[in-house]
Amino acid sequence: MTNSEGRTELEELGEFGLIQHLSKHVEIKNKSTALGIGDDAALIDAGKGQVVLTTDMLVEGVHFDLTYTPLKHLGYKSVVVNISDVCAMNATPSQITVSIALSNRFSLEAIDELYSGIMLACKNYKVDLVGGDTTSSLSGLIISVSAVGFADKKDMVLRSTAKENDLLCVTGDLGGAYMGLQLLEREKSVFEVNENMQPNLEGNDYILERQLKPEARTDIIKLFEELKVKPTSMIDISDGLSSEALHLCHSSEVGCNIYEEKIPLDHQTIEMAQEFKIDPSICALSGGEDYELLFTISQNDHDKIKGDPNISIIGHITAKGEGCQLVAKGGAVHELTAQGWDSLLKKDK
Repeated sequence: MTNSEGRTELEELGEFGLIQHLSKHVEIKNKSTALGIGDDAALIDAGKGQVVLTTDMLVEGVHFDLTYTPLKHLGYKSVVVNISDVCAMNATPSQITVSIALSNRFSLEAIDELYSGIMLACKNYKVDLVGGDTTSSLSGLIISVSAVGFADKKDMVLRSTAKENDLLCVTGDLGGAYMGLQLLEREKSVFEVNENMQPNLEGNDYILERQLKPEARTDIIKLFEELKVKPTSMIDISDGLSSEALHLCHSSEVGCNIYEEKIPLDHQTIEMAQEFKIDPSICALSGGEDYELLFTISQNDHDKIKGDPNISIIGHITAKGEGCQLVAKGGAVHELTAQGWDSLLKKDK
């Protein structure tokens, strides 16, 4: 914005700083708005249950590169990133809307391919495509998906309700999507130098799928129900473990300790990170796009999840004054910093 003292650049705020700035001016006027800006999704009171509402936008050149991203995979992923936000509220997804802006460089066949991925995601996650919008674009492809879900009020989980001494847990493994992206970017660079060179992707199917065709953890919501566990707080991991842990702790007004040795990593992630001379833990902490769930549970529920292959306990919640800390493998303690994806920060050229 521009004022008498000069211009404030958006990169000074970053994406989440901008959201906080804009949300200061938002006033809730309807009693049915149970929760507005500030969580993975908004909540609309629908009597006995609550409606979960979330939206995400994917912009060509910012969130995806069509040089190596198949349109079908992109369509699938655009749905999954929203379904993941619904899961983070401990809710079940039910409907989506899809809006796209595109230039005349896209043919009808290309759009059919994009929507084949969207419809496959709808089939796999049992959600209905119920509307949207289409318009033209002068700057590439833009996809905006909104998702709706439902949950009983008693089952709803927010990111603002973690308690001191709760256990901090994650689903699946982390960092794979980031290393899949690094591999794709490397092979793109090789191709740009020599178009006769074929991409060397063999043996890395897992990390490539984590980047190009991730899955939302609807299975974990069902697992919670089976185990009779209700998380005390939850958030999905779209921007890296560090960023999400800091968001959760900020919202809940608590601190945390995360133990590096407890962070789950797949062997392909580790091997590719070593090939790129990157610390594998950094991939998990700062990589993003894993779409796993970060959540807290009461210590009383420890035995219910102990040993479950879908869940790793990576730390615990502390008092706010103790801050957010990473305990390294050697025992050194470092302040947890947010270095995950932020679309408004200036990128190195």
